[in-house]
Amino acid sequence: MQDHIPGRRALMKMIAIGATGLLALGRLPKALAAAALVPLTSTDPTAKSLGYVEDASKVDAAANPMHKPNQKCANCVQYQGKPGDARGGCNIYPGKSVSMNGWCKVYAQKPKA
Repeated sequence: MQDHIPGRRALMKMIAIGATGLLALGRLPKALAAAALVPLTSTDPTAKSLGYVEDASKVDAAANPMHKPNQKCANCVQYQGKPGDARGGCNIYPGKSVSMNGWCKVYAQKPKA
């Protein structure tokens, strides 16, 4: 009895389908994780203790003398969102998303690329 050996074309097709499937599965956890983030609010206890605000232009200058006008979550090293995302994850607030225009006392400028 002779074993069936797939031809080169069939083998290449199986490899291509398998690789596409692996790529899709590799991106799935990131997409699900981003969708699972709960928006952070200024009433959250951690956010409140770190002076988080959704809009950096509304930071109380008297209470936060280190704040500069150009500082916002989108250009903070802790921000995990992509450029242009309205909200993104933050290393300081695990499981929560912050506004790209937000600010808190843990702000640290991203290094220039």
